Amino acid sequence: MERKKIIVVEDSPMVLKIIKHVLSVSETLEPLYANSYAAAKQLVAQHDDFFAAVVDLNLPDAPDGEVVDLMLGKHLPTIVLTGNINEQRRELLLEKGIVDYVVKEGKFSYVYVTKILNRLIKNQLIKVLVVDDSAAARKFAKNLLQAHLFKVYEAADGVAAIKTILAQPDIRVLLTDYHMPNMDGFELVRNLRVKYEKSELIVIGVSSEGNGALSARFIKNGASDFLKKPYNHEEFYCRLTHNVEMLELLETVRDLAYRDELTGVHNRKYFFERGAELYRQSTITDGPLAVATLNLDGMDEISTYHGLEASDQALVCFAQLLAAAFKRFVFARVGVNEFLVLMSGLDNERAVAFVDKVRQMVLQEVFDVGTERTRLSFSAGVSNTKGDSLDEMLACAKSCLMRAYDAGGDLVMGDD
Repeated sequence: MERKKIIVVEDSPMVLKIIKHVLSVSETLEPLYANSYAAAKQLVAQHDDFFAAVVDLNLPDAPDGEVVDLMLGKHLPTIVLTGNINEQRRELLLEKGIVDYVVKEGKFSYVYVTKILNRLIKNQLIKVLVVDDSAAARKFAKNLLQAHLFKVYEAADGVAAIKTILAQPDIRVLLTDYHMPNMDGFELVRNLRVKYEKSELIVIGVSSEGNGALSARFIKNGASDFLKKPYNHEEFYCRLTHNVEMLELLETVRDLAYRDELTGVHNRKYFFERGAELYRQSTITDGPLAVATLNLDGMDEISTYHGLEASDQALVCFAQLLAAAFKRFVFARVGVNEFLVLMSGLDNERAVAFVDKVRQMVLQEVFDVGTERTRLSFSAGVSNTKGDSLDEMLACAKSCLMRAYDAGGDLVMGDD
């Protein structure tokens, strides 16, 4: 992952030393430092690729927060460091559109800054839909979300929201008002939960109505959380971040369940779940669908002469190479030496040609096997015969694989 360049402006040598120590271990951030407004101005003039800024509110040559205006004027998400904060200063900073403010109270404060910056990096990939019949309310929420780099979409009622989600199925967060024409917030949540689990779509209800029954009704109808209007910046971001991080944690756990423990590529469970859906779609559209079964050749010899550890080492390297080659398709390890690939949109001739191209690429690679370096090969069978199920397709592909072995191996065979 490419590191994001950030500018850090701080005049205190002690604070700067702590920040440098905290950021020195970051694999995602590349900091450049300035200790004055003049130095910061020079840095942003020299670099047009800063991702974000972390700035001290009071500098000797900019005592009234001028550096904040400088960074916001460059459209940089800005985190403000300050020795103290009062309500008037807080309101002023938030109205300017900063990401957050952090009171300088020790190392944890700067660790928190890195957490915010890393959250901003992730937020760029998260789509949020704001649903409200009030244009002003949508604009307010949109501005808060865009300050934290979320991709934001808008809808004026529940009907428009559903149309937007159908057009943008990877929306992960929905923020919906209660009172709306055509379809209110409750009905929208109920309709969404028919298709999307809480582990797939975050829904946060909002309303200016003040009794607790409304929030309870939102939650009972399937909402993940509730916010009462008018909500302040901190509550909004804390609730949103908490829900997003919970969703990401669930995704991580779910992804681990779909991963092969040895090689890290997808496993049998993943292949057959994704494969069943692709097979169903191909039967509806009558589009081409190819399945390939690949076996790594010579693994018994590797195990015999070099040991199981060397055999596992070869499998890991081989699997990673194949995963990269078949990244457009559904690829998984399903047996000790067996891998499956499901290729939508390829007829048998093209699928065989593609798999054979990968076979030739593998032959050019040199792998570390124990204390030696060697080349690996695989044999494969490819079939587009759909039959009545994905299992029947796989049986046809395995028949093609057997013909490849009968012909001597290190070959790719397709349908007759």
